[in-house]
Amino acid sequence: MILPNDSADFRSKSDASNSPLALALFAYSDVDGIFIMNNFVSVTKKTAADWQELAPVIKEAVKNLVESGIEIVSQSHSLSDEEESEVVMKIKQLLDDHVKPAVEMDGGAISFKSFHDGVVTVVMKGSCSGCPSSTFTLKAGIESLLKRMVPEVRAVEAEI
Repeated sequence: MILPNDSADFRSKSDASNSPLALALFAYSDVDGIFIMNNFVSVTKKTAADWQELAPVIKEAVKNLVESGIEIVSQSHSLSDEEESEVVMKIKQLLDDHVKPAVEMDGGAISFKSFHDGVVTVVMKGSCSGCPSSTFTLKAGIESLLKRMVPEVRAVEAEI
């Protein structure tokens, strides 16, 4: 696995300082963004770039770096083990069990950020970031599920 139970979204080379893999991929002038999660890497190309030429080069670079055993993304410090409210734990569990797998199948990621005054804030990454249908998915799918299963939830908002 590339990043077990985590993800990293790099929208520019300057964002990628803690990832040797992302830095190596940004060396290619046609690469516009990189999203790394679990067992996949998603690359966004610049509009004028040709996938026919770029894809084999990117695949080879990813293969070589992963096989070399280098750290894909430097480990950041862990959050403290604060007690979480029962509501927050339930929200996180629902996201992990029902939402994340579907979002990951489309090359994206979603993570819990906060819960305040009935509003859940999630972070959308990868292909979900800026996707036209992500708003519909957020409101019709995720918000509907959380409101139904956790009565304290009034709304869900995305931070992209």
